[in-house]
Amino acid sequence: MNPFLFTRVTTPQAAIAAMAKESGTYFLAGGTNLIDLMKRGVIIPERLIDINKLPLATIEKTATGLRIGAMAKNSTVAEHALVKNHFPLLSMALNAGASAQLRNMATVGGNMMQRTRCSYFYDPSMPCNKRSPVQAGGAAARVDKGQPNGPTGCGALGGYNRMHAIFGASSKCIAVHPSDMCIALAALDATVNVSGPKGNRTIPFRDFHRLPGDTPQKDNTLLPGELILSVDLPTNGFADHSHYLKVRDRASYAFALVSVGVGVQLRRNTIEDIRLAMGGVAHKPWRLTGAEDFLRGKPATEANFKQAAQLAMTGAKGYGENDFKLALAPNAIVEALRTATQTA
Repeated sequence: MNPFLFTRVTTPQAAIAAMAKESGTYFLAGGTNLIDLMKRGVIIPERLIDINKLPLATIEKTATGLRIGAMAKNSTVAEHALVKNHFPLLSMALNAGASAQLRNMATVGGNMMQRTRCSYFYDPSMPCNKRSPVQAGGAAARVDKGQPNGPTGCGALGGYNRMHAIFGASSKCIAVHPSDMCIALAALDATVNVSGPKGNRTIPFRDFHRLPGDTPQKDNTLLPGELILSVDLPTNGFADHSHYLKVRDRASYAFALVSVGVGVQLRRNTIEDIRLAMGGVAHKPWRLTGAEDFLRGKPATEANFKQAAQLAMTGAKGYGENDFKLALAPNAIVEALRTATQTA
């Protein structure tokens, strides 16, 4: 790794001010993704700002639901009584992610900011528009001083793409978002509270991450210098009927081929309300609003689950080695719905 400056801060204001001083600066929380990227030369920081001392790790009940601080550890959130009792989908998703050791280090804010695990992105010698974006004139451009140049293009489009997107991809990038936690937050209609040089603002979670479009190097909608403070979860009626299904190559420390987060509010056997989101299929957590609209007010039956799953696949496209997801995804949706509506 190249030498870099290291700054430790104790207040959000100090963190934001330090970030604004120069490009090539990154916040360091648990470091479970950032350190990997530094070791591989994907990110070459000029400065790291250690934010582990920020007072942003509380988990507390609010008038409208639950607030989780950005520095709360994934393992702490997963096992917290308020989360397990009122937002079990989030607990399930967190416990499905990575390994126990990583969950003990990773933070909520860091989890939201993690980069794709596409092998072309992780190898600076391979073509990747996310790592080496192209300017309007066709030349490769550095994102900032902390990110290296490399070959442009999307190597996965004509290469190894078994793990890649079937929704929302573009000719510039078909990578997928890697987080399990974020699938649950998308399904639970979370809101992100951030602060930056221009003040505080809130971002609906569905708008926090971006599709690749023509700017795949941009993973989210944070403005320069902004810091995630907390995440708010609104009260819901899904506590008794939630499920997170993660289909992967092995039972531990593996990213999702396809995942499904489900929260259902049942009255007798009728679906009064529902939330559905998928992982492993798009550049961002993929919310299945069409399937939700179809199922709302209908009986929780196998036939309705299968029809909803087919609606959810509208616009899906495979790229060769990931064509199996076109069958795996709807089957996973049906299985997740079946399990969620049977739990109590």
